[in-house]
Amino acid sequence: MTDAISGISLPIPKGWYGQEAQVGAQVMSDDSYKCPGDTSSTCTKGGAYSAPALALGTKGDTAEEIAKADIAWNAEESYGGKSYGGITSHDVLVSKAVTVAGQKGYLVRWKAVTSKGADGIVESLAFPSPANAKQMVVVRFGVDAGQQETVLDEITKGIEAATGSGNGQDV
Repeated sequence: MTDAISGISLPIPKGWYGQEAQVGAQVMSDDSYKCPGDTSSTCTKGGAYSAPALALGTKGDTAEEIAKADIAWNAEESYGGKSYGGITSHDVLVSKAVTVAGQKGYLVRWKAVTSKGADGIVESLAFPSPANAKQMVVVRFGVDAGQQETVLDEITKGIEAATGSGNGQDV
């Protein structure tokens, strides 16, 4: 799934689908269910989306600063609020430097403990755009605990510099 603005493409794991977003791209699990905290809403077992850090309002000058600043927002967006009855606590699972699409990046992964339903595994990954090194990209992940957490690594490893007509700068 191509994110022309960020100059990357996200892989689509088996059992997931992808779509372009207004700013960025997203991939989501085919599996959905009624949210445990708000049964009028639908939740999915996993998802990931990319966007420029600037578009998300995430502050920081380095990939590490941005990933660390973004993770709490990501956790709240993915598993906070009414859908899962709010997050009661979290555990840091991983915080490390990684290479993504040939760029030096950083990822932070938490287990978000919810008050209702599945706990979540959330990850914020930040790295410079392969198309424009001055633009930082954030990929936010969220999967229900109990799902194959390896899908996070699969997507991270499968992110590539996009090929095509977008230059990663024009909006």
